Amino acid sequence: MTDVVVRRAVEADVPAMAQIVSDWEAATEWMDSPYSVDEIAALIRDALLDREIWVAGSPIEGYLSFDPNVSRVGGLYCRRTGAGVGKALMEKAKAGRGFVWLHTHVPNEKAQKFYKREGFQEVSRHDGDIHESVREVRMEWRA
Repeated sequence: MTDVVVRRAVEADVPAMAQIVSDWEAATEWMDSPYSVDEIAALIRDALLDREIWVAGSPIEGYLSFDPNVSRVGGLYCRRTGAGVGKALMEKAKAGRGFVWLHTHVPNEKAQKFYKREGFQEVSRHDGDIHESVREVRMEWRA
């Protein structure tokens, strides 16, 4: 995917975003999801009110949820890696900002490498918020 089109998510995008998360969790050996795809969709739908949520591709290949009140990426999920989707979404989150932070999972080394390529640095490790059995890494980016 070369010129990745990123746009603001709308309610109609919620099922596709929830399916991306559900598929990733099902394919990830170390991730036991406590949520069904419908529950994930409800969480995303609720977040549409408070967050900037961006989608990329048509059909949707990935999405990013960003909380502008605390400069936090709450989730970045892509159907596949290496197509520029994650990079395009992350550029949207960083645009016009001097600081962005996020959590990723300790076993998700591919994500950590991606975030490092995007200029993020690891600042701490801690127990998980939602998935308590999977430790997390806090990473921060500064312009």
